[in-house]
Amino acid sequence: MADNDKVLINLATGMEDGERVLVAFLVATAAQQQGKDVRIWTTKDAVRLGLPGELEGVVCKDCPPLERLWGQFIEAGGELWLCPICLDSRDLGDAERIPNTEVVGATPMWQWVGSDTTVFSY
Repeated sequence: MADNDKVLINLATGMEDGERVLVAFLVATAAQQQGKDVRIWTTKDAVRLGLPGELEGVVCKDCPPLERLWGQFIEAGGELWLCPICLDSRDLGDAERIPNTEVVGATPMWQWVGSDTTVFSY
């Protein structure tokens, strides 16, 4: 896959702003529908989205449930990356995680990004 077929979404907000989470997953799944290889790299409180029971619910009127977007995202090969420093600073480093999550720091994230990846930040 060419570098320009990659999309990285940095999500720094968790369920304290569910609409931001929703938009990140809408952008991610839309990119996947265009054949893009997508990773969502979570930082700050967004790392909690990788824990069981967090990435759930309908966050706004007439919006799709997050569980459905998550299912579409992982079915298309998406991965949710969790910042290790952010996990550790919240005492979540050893917490149980949902499938299709990986602990990925800044250096491996940038190695994956390469030189021609589209990046979004929410």
